[in-house]
Amino acid sequence: MKLAVLTGLLGLSLFHATPKAAAPSRVQVVAREYSFSLSRVRVHSGAAVIELANFGQDLHDLRVQRIGAKHIAGLGVVPAGGRADLTLKLAPGRYSFWCSVANHRQLGMKTTLVVTR
Repeated sequence: MKLAVLTGLLGLSLFHATPKAAAPSRVQVVAREYSFSLSRVRVHSGAAVIELANFGQDLHDLRVQRIGAKHIAGLGVVPAGGRADLTLKLAPGRYSFWCSVANHRQLGMKTTLVVTR
């Protein structure tokens, strides 16, 4: 009887001693001539993996900036059919995404992601 109680208590304490870290949010940005589309338009704050998937025929890149902030993060040029990941820690706010290749942004390669608490 003592062994069963001890085993139950150990199992309970081990369960509480190892909390799981939250998995990062994932967002896919699909690039085509000349548009960006997001797999989701809203994520929770914290770690995020942003994948640029170039389904277009031209080279495209990705720039990310929290609206009102100065820092710009981004990925280099991704060839047609290519993919690349950008890992960021996102604070709550609105984020502008755009392609900085040539005049692609002016042609419509831009979108916004909302990050909530």
